Amino acid sequence: MKRNADVRRTTKETDIRLSLTIDGGGEADVRSGNSFMDHMLTLFARHGLFDLQLVCKGDIEVDFHHSAEDIGICLGRAVSEALGDNKGIKRFGSSFVPMDESLARVCLDICGRANLVYAVTLPDRIVGTFECDLAEDFFKAFCDHAAVSMHIDLIRGRNSHHSLEAIFKAFGHALGKGCTINPRAADQVPSTKGVL
Repeated sequence: MKRNADVRRTTKETDIRLSLTIDGGGEADVRSGNSFMDHMLTLFARHGLFDLQLVCKGDIEVDFHHSAEDIGICLGRAVSEALGDNKGIKRFGSSFVPMDESLARVCLDICGRANLVYAVTLPDRIVGTFECDLAEDFFKAFCDHAAVSMHIDLIRGRNSHHSLEAIFKAFGHALGKGCTINPRAADQVPSTKGVL
């Protein structure tokens, strides 16, 4: 069974169309309205082996905040819808990713409970036209709508671009692991409660 989802979100601030295939090949076509965010989401898809199509038309004349947050909402909803009852998934995923001098760690649990611990300190407020604070807003929205508990730690880093790149790659890699079907328990929900 193909695990995919199409999500549409339209508000007075954004109009978003997102398509996600869990068991993809890492192909991405991302038009978020911000080139740096496009780069980050393309890395996420490639290293998680997700297929991702995204078009966001947002009120970027105000700033990119509404778009970043709503993209997180849509991606979270898409993951939740594509996984369905979570039967057979490995559930947990973690990844350490270096990017030159930066080192990021992402650990997550697809558990049905939303939680984000974001221990990231960056030297810059802005990379290109991307406000670095928006990464946390994106991840918070994702966790809330995917019902995922996730810890993101930047262990070290000097260059903010490298640090965020390591984080998004680790996010993709960890989520890809958590979504992988466990062949030893493909017909079971990975919980002693019997439900996530």
